[in-house]
Amino acid sequence: MTRSLSASGRSADTDDDPVGPLWRAAQVFRLLSYVYALGFQLAVHDDYERVGWSWFFFALLTLWTGVSTILYLKGPGRRPFWVGMDLVIACGLILVTRWLASPQWAADNQSFPTTLWATNSVVSAAILSGPVVGAGFALAVRAASAVAKGGYDLNVGRDATVVVLLAVGIGVGLAAQAARRNHERITRALRLAAAASERDRLSRQVHDGVLQVLALISRRGAEIGGETAQLARIAGEQERSLRRLIADIEPPLTDQKAADVDLRMLLRPHADDLVTISEPGEPVLLDHFRAMELEAAVVNALDNVRLHAGAGARAYVLVEDLGDQVVVSVRDDGSGIEDGRLREARAQGRMGVSRSIVERIEALGGTAKLDTGPGEGTEWELTVSKHAGDRNGEVQD
Repeated sequence: MTRSLSASGRSADTDDDPVGPLWRAAQVFRLLSYVYALGFQLAVHDDYERVGWSWFFFALLTLWTGVSTILYLKGPGRRPFWVGMDLVIACGLILVTRWLASPQWAADNQSFPTTLWATNSVVSAAILSGPVVGAGFALAVRAASAVAKGGYDLNVGRDATVVVLLAVGIGVGLAAQAARRNHERITRALRLAAAASERDRLSRQVHDGVLQVLALISRRGAEIGGETAQLARIAGEQERSLRRLIADIEPPLTDQKAADVDLRMLLRPHADDLVTISEPGEPVLLDHFRAMELEAAVVNALDNVRLHAGAGARAYVLVEDLGDQVVVSVRDDGSGIEDGRLREARAQGRMGVSRSIVERIEALGGTAKLDTGPGEGTEWELTVSKHAGDRNGEVQD
């Protein structure tokens, strides 16, 4: 797609245009093409029928070269009006060749301002608006040259001017498009990185301060009971609300470099009035499959709390990142499990805990440790390596 002609002012002291280097290079080309045009004028001016007028028009060419160079370098010239003026002046000077010289001379030689100098308008259009507009300007310059010469030779083997002009317009236009696209990507990446850094900073501060205090009030208030229990309940609700808010403003679940999943983001939605989730301030990254399986095991542990731990039993989930391993502890204050009850359930063919929790963790090469007893609640300690390893899973009850 082409970039539409659009006004874009630039200050004299700074050039933040993503195609600024192309504009500066184009002005170097403009000055070099002017030197070539001057040499051509010195070499052929005696061949013109109106020598004095040729120098007058060359003075206009010189003036426009200086003015346009300054305008393009400073920035104000990088607008549709000035690029259009570039084309009008180039085509006008080409057409004036027909008046300065004889028809035969015009047909056998370059036009007055030289094709090289006229190419500047093509370059400017391509930088500003892309390859399609650049190609359109190239055809316009070639059409003016055909009028000046009194015809057009379709044999590009003898006259490849149109091919060169089109190549310049399309090539420079594509380069300008790529420069703008890359600049937009880099700018967007920098904005996202800055936003993510700020979110991480705020999340760490909230986690290390407010959330810890609210969790302490909720836990101690519940232990004290009485009128303090109401305060504990409110503190717990506010803690969970704040955790969900932090989760909403965190960066996406995946790490862009490693395509890993932040386990914290998967577990946070499971927090409620009876489930408290504690986690590190930094992302806990696992590959997608391992993170989803670990979350499924935690969900099954929480389901067991709701179904078997007794009415009003609370669950506490603790996430720990130990470097090479991730440990998730799920503890409840319910009725607990009697000794040997899990073995009895397996013997009876009831494989819920075994399959939903233990086998999941074993399949990841991790360990599932169960600590429970009558009236002591239940605690699962799920340990998983961040990388695939030996399957040394075990369950203890």
